[in-house]
Amino acid sequence: MKHLLLFFTLLNAQVFAQSPVSNLQYVDPTIGGVGLILEPIRPTVQLPNSLLRVYPMKKDQLDDQVHYFPLNVASHRIAWNFAFLPVSGPVADQLWNKKLTIEKEITRPYYYKVESEDATQEVEYTTAERSGFFRVKFNNTEEHYLRFGTLNDKGSVEVSGKRTISGTETFFGMKAYFYAELNTDIISTQYKEQNGRKLALLKVASAPGTLSVRYGISYISVEQAKYNLQREIVSWNFDALKQRASIIWDRTLSKIKVSGGTLAEKRVFYTSLYRCYERMVNINEYGKYYSSYDHKIHNSKEPFYVDNWLWDNYIALEPLHMILDPEMEMAKIRSYLTMYDQTGWMPSFSTVFGDWPAMTGNNAAIWMTDAWVKGLRKFDVKKAYEGMRKGSLNATLLPWNNGPATALDSFFNQHGYMPALAPGEKETVKEVDTVWEKRQAVSVTIDNSYSDWCIAQLAPQAGKKQERDLFLKRSDYYKNVFRTDKGMVWPKDKDGNWIEPVNPSLSGREYFTELNGYTFNWAAKHDWPGLFGLMGGKKAAEEKLDQLFREDLGTSKFRYWAVLPDASGLVGQFVMGNEPSLHIPYIYNYLGAPWKTQKRIRMLLDTWFTDNLFGMPGDEDGGGMSAFVVFSMMGFFQVTQGVPVYSIGSPVFEEVVIDLPNGKKFSIIAQNSSKENKYIQKAELNGAPLNRSWFTHKELADGGVLKLEMGATANRQWGADPAYFPPSGKDLDAFALK
Repeated sequence: MKHLLLFFTLLNAQVFAQSPVSNLQYVDPTIGGVGLILEPIRPTVQLPNSLLRVYPMKKDQLDDQVHYFPLNVASHRIAWNFAFLPVSGPVADQLWNKKLTIEKEITRPYYYKVESEDATQEVEYTTAERSGFFRVKFNNTEEHYLRFGTLNDKGSVEVSGKRTISGTETFFGMKAYFYAELNTDIISTQYKEQNGRKLALLKVASAPGTLSVRYGISYISVEQAKYNLQREIVSWNFDALKQRASIIWDRTLSKIKVSGGTLAEKRVFYTSLYRCYERMVNINEYGKYYSSYDHKIHNSKEPFYVDNWLWDNYIALEPLHMILDPEMEMAKIRSYLTMYDQTGWMPSFSTVFGDWPAMTGNNAAIWMTDAWVKGLRKFDVKKAYEGMRKGSLNATLLPWNNGPATALDSFFNQHGYMPALAPGEKETVKEVDTVWEKRQAVSVTIDNSYSDWCIAQLAPQAGKKQERDLFLKRSDYYKNVFRTDKGMVWPKDKDGNWIEPVNPSLSGREYFTELNGYTFNWAAKHDWPGLFGLMGGKKAAEEKLDQLFREDLGTSKFRYWAVLPDASGLVGQFVMGNEPSLHIPYIYNYLGAPWKTQKRIRMLLDTWFTDNLFGMPGDEDGGGMSAFVVFSMMGFFQVTQGVPVYSIGSPVFEEVVIDLPNGKKFSIIAQNSSKENKYIQKAELNGAPLNRSWFTHKELADGGVLKLEMGATANRQWGADPAYFPPSGKDLDAFALK
C-alpha cells in the first residue's frame, strides 16, 4: 500500500501547486463538432498520446442522443472497441437498443458528463492512460442495468464474478480485451446476440443512487487489461483521477502561452493545441505490446506508437511536435522503423491493426528527413534510408496500396511520370482501385518527386552518397507533368501526350488526390525556383497564386462537390479544408510579397476557424488541420518539410511564448496585433533587424525573441528583397547538413 499512499500524497501536492489560471479554460472539444460536407470532430476524452480514447457515440454534435460509449477508440475514425451504456426500464426489446437522450453535456479533454432529458440518469467519464472510469447516477426507481457489448466480430462479454465483467473481440485481424469492475453487486445478467454483436445486460440495484465502473483495455489479454486497470486506477475516487487527468492536460497546454487576442481566438487556439495530442498513441502496456505488424507480443521498455495518418500529418502535426516534444517524436519514428523491421515495408498509415496504405506518396521519407535536418537524430538513419529507398524504388506508388512494384511503377521509373488514362478509357492494371481511388497519376508523380528529394538529402547520412544524384534526378519528375502552355500540372498518357479533354476544375481522382490541379500546381515544395520558372517566372507565379483565391469553380458547388467532396473551405479554387493546401498562403514569402501571406492567413483563420460547432472547414484528421491553426495563429509555418525553415505569417496574439524542452523559450511579440493590424511593419530577431520573412529551426530551438511591429497598412518592402527570400530545397546545403 505504500506506493498507493505515495501516489495520493504526490497527487494532492500537484493539485495545490497547480496554477489557478489554466489554458484548459479555453478548450472546447465541441468546436467543429458538425462536419462541413465530411466528418465532424469528436470530443475525445483521453490523456495526451495515450492508448485509451473515448467519446460519446453520436452522429455529430447536433445529435441529441448518445447511442453508447465505446470503451476505446482504437484508431482515429475507423475502429472502436466494445460498447457501454447505462439503461433503465423493464426488460424488453427496446432496452437492448435504448439510447440516452441528452438534456445537458459538459465536455473537457479529461472529462465528460451527460444528463438525460428525462432526468433519470447522469453519466460521467474520466480517464487514465490505458484505463477509464464511469460514474453513473440513477435518479429513479425503475430497474437499472449496465449494457455492455461488442462492436466487432468474434467477440464475447462475460460476467466473471459478483462485481467483474470482461470481454474480447476481433477487429481488422487483431484482438482487443477489457476487464471491468463495479463498486456494487451484479444482481443478474441477460445475454443477447444482435447483428453479430454480443450484448449483456447487468442488473444492478434499483434504488436511486450512484455507482461506478472502472475498466482497463488491452491488446494482449484480459489479464493484462486487469493489470492495466489495477496499476492506473488505485481507488474508487473518481474526482482524484479526474484531477490527475486535468493536471496532465494543464501541463501539456502550458507549453505555449499567449497574451492578447480575443476570447474566441484563445478558444480556437487552445482547442486546436489539445487536438494535436490525440495521436500517435503509445500502446506499450507496461513493458510489452502487441504488434499487428508481425502478430506477436514483444517485451520492450520503449514506447510503441501507432495511429498516424502520415499523408495528413507530416505537414504540420509532426513539425509541431518536433518543437514541443522532440523525444516523443523520435520515439514515434523509431516505432515506424520497428514496423519496417517486422513487415519489410515502411508503413503508410500506421494504425493499431497494421499498415493502412491510404493516400499517396512516400511520406515517411519526408517526415524522417525533416526530423534529421532539425537535429532529431535518435533513430537509425541507415535503416530509415533503407526503408525510404525501398518505398521509392521497389514498392508500388499506387494510391491505397503498399507492396511490390507494379507495371505502372516500372513505367514511372523508366519515363519519370505516372501515365494517366483518357476519360472513359478502361483500366488495364489490376492493382488499381477502379471503383473510387483510380490512378491519381499527376499527384503520384509530384508527391513522389518531393519524397525522392528528401531521400536524396539522407543518402550521404546513411553512407549512400553515391545514390544522392539518382534521387535528385527523380525529384525533377514533377516537371514531366507540368504543361507550360496551360500553366498547370496536367495528366499525360503512356505515349507522352497531354490528355484532352480535361476540365481543370472537375478533374478528380483519376488524376489527382482528393483535390484538383489548382491545388497540386503548388505541390512541388522542394523546388520553388524550378516551379516558378515553369510558370513563367516569379511575377507570373505571383499572379497565378493571386488568381487561385479568385478562380471561379466553373460549375455549381453541388456538381463540384460531387466530384471533389474533400474540397471544402473554398476561397476561389483554394481549399482550406484539406492538408495539401496548408502551405500555399505562405508561398508569397518566396515571391517577395509576404504582405499577401499576412493578408490571406488572417482572412483564412477568421473565416474558417471559429469557436463554434462549424469551426473546422474540413476533415480534421487527428491533428493534421489543428496543427496548421496552432502554427498560423502563433505567426509562422514550415512550408517545406525537410528544409528547417519557418515562414513568418501574421501572429494573432500580441505575445506567444513557447517553452522549449531544452529549458529555453522562444517568444513572438507582435506589437499592436489585432484584426485590423495584421501587417508586419518591421521585425527584429534577438534585437537585430530582420529583413527576411523567415527564420530557422535552430534559431527557434536556441531560444530567442522575434519582435514584430504590426500595422493596418501593408509594408510592401519588408521581405521583398530577393537576397532575403526563404531558401528552397535546392539551397539546403547552406545549412551544412552533416
